[in-house]
Amino acid sequence: MVVSVRDVRVVLIGGTSNVGKSTVAQVVAEKLGFECLSTDWLARHPGRPWKTLEREVPTHVAEHYASLTVDELIASVLGHYDRLWPRIEELITAHAAESSGRKGLVLEGSALWPVRVARLRVPRTAAVWLTTDDALVRARVHAAGRYEAATDEEQRLMDKFLARTERYQTLMIDVIDRLGMDRIDAGGGLSAAELADTVLAEADAQTMVGRSSAGR
Repeated sequence: MVVSVRDVRVVLIGGTSNVGKSTVAQVVAEKLGFECLSTDWLARHPGRPWKTLEREVPTHVAEHYASLTVDELIASVLGHYDRLWPRIEELITAHAAESSGRKGLVLEGSALWPVRVARLRVPRTAAVWLTTDDALVRARVHAAGRYEAATDEEQRLMDKFLARTERYQTLMIDVIDRLGMDRIDAGGGLSAAELADTVLAEADAQTMVGRSSAGR
């Protein structure tokens, strides 16, 4: 069933890696009848450094995580998001315009850095961030990368990725809370459908992009 969220045409869902953004965003898009995209679709920063049945870890990805400190990894990914932002803002603006003839948009991704979202002056746009305990993110990465069966080097790469992911979330939460923006605990045992309903409720209550009247 397609639901209505006031006149919102763009819903932004931010958060760190492996917090569940893409799953929740897809459910929100289905409920609204909107298109669903990831910021990774625009330009992907070096991806996840563990192999799957379908792919090996590219050499440049392994080198990226092996050679940089956590501070350098954070600086690298935030720099990537800075460079990507003009394209993100253009996409948001295009979908927010009712006269564009486009569907509404649910856009998810870690590139939705709260400071930049807070500066948006695009009507019919809402934003929320998903957060969760580091332990849950770690468990998901370990499961995806089959950590216990991985080599020592593969484990080191996953550990570095996790350290960057956890640091990113800490920085992100500090900014969100300082700006009084809306975030949702994605680790409380709620299903994707229940989290999607919470996202929609937050979006419906917002009086500014990313902020409800109650704030945080």
